[in-house]
Amino acid sequence: MEKTPGEEANESANESANESLEAVKTLLLHIGEDPTREGLLDTPKRFVKAWQEWFKGYKEHPEEILSTVFSDVGGYDEIVMLRQIPFESYCEHHVAPIIGHATIAYLPSQGVVGISKLARLLDCYAKRLQVQEKLTAQIADAVVKYLKPQGVAVIITATHHCMTTRGVHKHRSEMITSEMRGAFREDASARAEIMALHLGK
Repeated sequence: MEKTPGEEANESANESANESLEAVKTLLLHIGEDPTREGLLDTPKRFVKAWQEWFKGYKEHPEEILSTVFSDVGGYDEIVMLRQIPFESYCEHHVAPIIGHATIAYLPSQGVVGISKLARLLDCYAKRLQVQEKLTAQIADAVVKYLKPQGVAVIITATHHCMTTRGVHKHRSEMITSEMRGAFREDASARAEIMALHLGK
């Protein structure tokens, strides 16, 4: 009997899930563990579930997050900033945690979005394998593309566990990246204002 598209999709999903579980067991064996011992019996399932949460950004889309723009803001045309937004990501080189916070700001020209959308935009890209420089640029690109503001500023400060828990073991070190577009790149006073607001001065 011929399988329906739905049945084929379910079968493919089950095969992929089984392959993922077996891959985790292989990694456990690789480090010298026994995947059959009591404490590790459910670890492959937990691991796969955790990865689905950590990397859910691949299933999210910035154009949907920034799709609703409010133009009735009483004539407001100054900086909109959300700062100290916490995030967790994972570096694409070692799959080690990147823990930090971000500031996202823009100078509106066609309206504003709900402030939660800026936090969601951050997670959309942070919940993927990342390097901080790319993360910073991706957020700025999305705001420019979908909100078409006069200016955009993204500043990210983060600790990279790939260099604090392995390798050079430099604890308490932080990496800072910034991406300025439009008015914040071209106008020194606008850039200074952004930095002052970001630092809380």
